[in-house]
Amino acid sequence: MTMNKLKWCLPLCLFLLMGTLLSAQNKAHSISLLASSFIYEEAPFRECHASSLVEVNEGKILATWFGGTREKNPDVTIWLAEFSKGKWGEIREVATGIQNDKLRYACWNPVLFNHSSGILYLFYKVGPSPTTWWGECIQSKDNGLTWSKPIRIPDGFFGPIRAKPIELPDGNILCPSSLEIPDGKWSVHFELFNPKANTWNRIAVDDNSAYDIIQPTLLVHNDPNTLQILCRSRQNKIIESWSVDGGKTWSKTAETSLPNPSAGIDAVSIPNVGHYLIYNPTEKGPNDRAKLAVTFSKDGKNWDSMLHLEDEKSGEFSYPAMILGKDGQLKVTYTWKRRKIRFAELKIN
Repeated sequence: MTMNKLKWCLPLCLFLLMGTLLSAQNKAHSISLLASSFIYEEAPFRECHASSLVEVNEGKILATWFGGTREKNPDVTIWLAEFSKGKWGEIREVATGIQNDKLRYACWNPVLFNHSSGILYLFYKVGPSPTTWWGECIQSKDNGLTWSKPIRIPDGFFGPIRAKPIELPDGNILCPSSLEIPDGKWSVHFELFNPKANTWNRIAVDDNSAYDIIQPTLLVHNDPNTLQILCRSRQNKIIESWSVDGGKTWSKTAETSLPNPSAGIDAVSIPNVGHYLIYNPTEKGPNDRAKLAVTFSKDGKNWDSMLHLEDEKSGEFSYPAMILGKDGQLKVTYTWKRRKIRFAELKIN
């Protein structure tokens, strides 16, 4: 082989090798839809939204959401259902915004979290609007069969605002949270909850951010001190921030390559594998929540399109929640046209 041919072949061989490796990597982390169903067919409420889910025992999953005549209306309450032996049981109301005989408010954005102490938390918000709501939670010591009376979170704290928190090595709960203040500014922060001492502390995330961002979801990298948040924004992009000290301090916020129509997102991190993100892959506009997809990243920076769960011209498929099941597969819930909650199981191939 002449030197000129060698110079020409080497780059081509490297290009083909890189393509083969990339294809193999994508195939190794591809996902497929195993099953999809509605949690319920009929309900005593007209609309529903903002689901969350947790697996309390292998094969036993709880899902929660808010439901009522319409978001913001005082009759909107928190509902719960149990998935066991391959099917969903009856839905039941577990929390309301009733203050007294003459006053009640809407409930919002429930979040389930199972702590290593054996306490199952259901965090949610109560109030007339996201700019005036407050945080409450109920607790269960029997995997959701019975629940405590509502506990109001101290003023100025809200608990996890929409996406699930994580438990730190010391048992404290790191809650991704955010504010929608009356003048229109959106901002994110963390709330560190110590269950033993029953104390709350605030952790700032770029208080002077150039972006309007809420509802962060957490990614945990192989180094447990390296955390990342991805946030819903008004800027048509998912916005990120990083921590290298276990969530004590956070970097300046920055745009990712991922589009966002100002809609909820969620993610799952798998050690030594990577991160799965579920989101609406669109920008703000008519029917911008008509597509819902899951994408994968090895490093939290470069994302590959994976699977569309919904891909319609109209309709709303939004506010997804996603966990890694004890069977090694992804479990997902999301709002289906504000009428039902869809449950899907995704196989990691």
